[in-house]
Amino acid sequence: MIFEQIATGGCQSYVVGCEETCSAALIDPEVRQIDRYQALAARDGLRIRFVIDTHTHADHFSATKQIGETLGVPVVMHRESPAPFANMRLDDGDMLAIGNLRLQALHTPGHTQDSMSLVMGDRVFTGDTLLIGGTGRTDLPTGDPDMLFDSLFGKLLKLDPATTVYPAHDYQGRSHTTIGDEIANNPRLQLHERKAFTDMMRNLNLCAPTHLTEALRTNMSGGKTVMQLLSQAAAHVPFMSLTELQSRLAGRANDFMVLDVREKDAFAAGHVPGARHLPRGQLELRVNDDLPDPTMRIVVCCEFGKISTLAAATLRELGFTRAAALDGGMKAWRDRGFPVESRT
Repeated sequence: MIFEQIATGGCQSYVVGCEETCSAALIDPEVRQIDRYQALAARDGLRIRFVIDTHTHADHFSATKQIGETLGVPVVMHRESPAPFANMRLDDGDMLAIGNLRLQALHTPGHTQDSMSLVMGDRVFTGDTLLIGGTGRTDLPTGDPDMLFDSLFGKLLKLDPATTVYPAHDYQGRSHTTIGDEIANNPRLQLHERKAFTDMMRNLNLCAPTHLTEALRTNMSGGKTVMQLLSQAAAHVPFMSLTELQSRLAGRANDFMVLDVREKDAFAAGHVPGARHLPRGQLELRVNDDLPDPTMRIVVCCEFGKISTLAAATLRELGFTRAAALDGGMKAWRDRGFPVESRT
């Protein structure tokens, strides 16, 4: 077996490959690591045949949809998954053939209704059902402490104690554990009675994960994250540095314009000298009247350099092929001490 574990903050994802056939599966991929997964597969001579999410993640952004579309391979989830892009759905006991390797699904709901663990020989990928020294929480959408109790004590803890456990998350830099170690040392697993366990799970009072709403929205629907929109726009837009803009303002070129896309009050409070104002929300509606010359070189600015990137990408799509975004935005401009104009 070819095996790679990739940590992204506290998130853990895995590449498992058959050395004889060069087939591979990618488990719980995170959207910021897409290039890394493909580089690892290429380095090891693997072709990814399946991309798998062990459950609907609430604390990071899954890359299964994007990788599945790019590679033309199935997105695998449990049958209970709400994700419309999951086009290969597994039932309890189903197996995936990855060359000569076999990956068996165990339905282990509790953290979420669609949670599943994946058994492969001497190891099990437990998603967020069983963690190192803990378990998945049950207070997020479709979570259920009774189901988690059954999944743990009725399924996972009945595996061979020597089975290596690879969870989907660990925030203390640990990579794996074993079933036996968790039975012996995991504090939550010392509560063998259902009521004691479920009462404990219902009273953890945990903070909500960062990006909870956005993660659930994108992972359940296949929609894009805000960062994906910004990254895609930045891939098609050039940028201008603060010092370059300052030097060009001094030159006063007739074919050069600074376009400020912030709202009215922010523009009035202080803007690049000579900048023209066109709020981002009105850009498409006013572009023909306000920007009649598509050959004009336009540098778009906003407060932090994000909205201006989206606006510059829109202008390029509309035919303004010399549109660029100001790197860093007005905050960086002010912080560097460059001049501003204001309107009273």
